[in-house]
Amino acid sequence: MQKDENKKSIQDKIATIKYNCDSKPHLIVDQKKCVKCKNKICTKICPAKVYEFDENLNEVIVQYENCLECGACRIACAKNAITWKYPSSGCGVIFKNN
Repeated sequence: MQKDENKKSIQDKIATIKYNCDSKPHLIVDQKKCVKCKNKICTKICPAKVYEFDENLNEVIVQYENCLECGACRIACAKNAITWKYPSSGCGVIFKNN
């Protein structure tokens, strides 16, 4: 039985989004600034879970190919450690028209 569209979790909805991956990242994290950040808000605010803090490496791992291009990370980052730009033309998230 398929869930009603309004009752799906955000992760269920995100799983249906398609991407045309760029060969180069459009999100760049300044790890020197990032390491000084105590709360790593980017790992919490991103709905697509693009950012993950790796304690062994002591750095934020960026999975730019999952980015929804919402810009929440660049607004929330208190250290201004994220350089954010749109992917190259024809690349990035592909939103459905329903």
